[in-house]
Amino acid sequence: MRKRITAAAGLAALALATTACAGGGTSTPKASDSGSSAKTGGSGTELAVPTGPVTITFEEAMTIGTLKPAMDKLVSDFQAKYPNITVKLQGDPDYGTMYTKEKAEVQAGNAPTIGQAYESWASYFQSAGKLVPISELAGTDSPAEVSTFYKGIQADTKLPDGKTWMWPFNKSVLILFANADLLAKDGQSEPKTWDDYASVMKAVSTNGVTGSTIDPGSATGATFGTQWFEILARANGANLYDADGTPHLTDPGVVKALQYMKDLKDANALATGKNYPGETALGAQKGVFDISSAAGYGFENKTVGGKFKLDITALPSGPSGAVNELTGTNIVMFSGAGADQKAAAWAFMKFITSPAEQAQWAATSGYLPVTSQALSDPVMQAFVAKNPYETAAVSELDTAFALPGFSWIFKCQGFESTAIQEALENGKQPADALNAAQSGCAAAKAQG
Repeated sequence: MRKRITAAAGLAALALATTACAGGGTSTPKASDSGSSAKTGGSGTELAVPTGPVTITFEEAMTIGTLKPAMDKLVSDFQAKYPNITVKLQGDPDYGTMYTKEKAEVQAGNAPTIGQAYESWASYFQSAGKLVPISELAGTDSPAEVSTFYKGIQADTKLPDGKTWMWPFNKSVLILFANADLLAKDGQSEPKTWDDYASVMKAVSTNGVTGSTIDPGSATGATFGTQWFEILARANGANLYDADGTPHLTDPGVVKALQYMKDLKDANALATGKNYPGETALGAQKGVFDISSAAGYGFENKTVGGKFKLDITALPSGPSGAVNELTGTNIVMFSGAGADQKAAAWAFMKFITSPAEQAQWAATSGYLPVTSQALSDPVMQAFVAKNPYETAAVSELDTAFALPGFSWIFKCQGFESTAIQEALENGKQPADALNAAQSGCAAAKAQG
């Protein structure tokens, strides 16, 4: 089984967050923290870039495929501009390993300066007092850079307390991959709505071909199949979770989303599997569609291998319009960092979200630029010219949603995944399956 870093790949690791963050306190500042020239933050004054030598550490999982050279390029570009700052990457093979290490390091009092984190991870660390708010770095909770980010990205930097605790990093959305040749052969065209999608899926599911195959997820981890369900529910106008995390998994729009999926399965137009089954079926010309992350384009294209024209479009829309869900992680700063480390890391965080660096990052990593200003960069323009799918993907970043950033939300997604399995694989009625998911999620919320 190949390793792969995508937006959903690390969600199973959230099951590790079942114990409180204990002990550790703040870590001892490194020798390079002395003699700081950084200004005091959090009171309207932004931290100044330190002038003396300083080393920061970054816990990250950009270690495979094109992700490693893309990450190395960000660091080398930054160090060329700030030669007094050394960025030491602490690379991990996957998100599960990374989260385990971050927790252990925080508990031992030797946390990295910064690290990748999902929203619920950030909530876990923040509730234990182990994160530095962006206001302490920028002197404000709304730095000027934030206004240049897409609206969905802006919202995703905040935790449920309304404060900015995260900085965007490897972000993406889901898009629709399709076998254009099979669609044309069957006299079908690109679906614009989810109703269209269902009709096309049924029409193309003949002669050993199934419309699409999804991984529904499991009790220990969400997948793109889980996120598709959440997107369908939102496209039906449903509110899956309140701002305080209260679940609404039995709302009519949520039940309708699961019934939609079950109807496709019962019509033999949808199948289930594991380990990116939609990509595998698409590449084998046994499937026509695959709903996956835009960041997975390289994997999809490699699997297809030029056997047919790969069509890539934005997701269809529902009664409530176009809906998409953010995938990928943000960056958080741990509270054990010394003064100069905080200042240096803040300079790094701002640098990697600058338009030029975002253009380079998007063109080499497959993730999406978090600022529209990157689209006018020549590097990005050249990339879009060769990869027109990028335009459709980026257009979703203003409206894409993220689930509330509570540490127990992963459990609720596990209950969602179980409900999808029960309905699609075991014949359970969607309403009954979601009743069980609602009860489980409500209990998880009560436990905190």
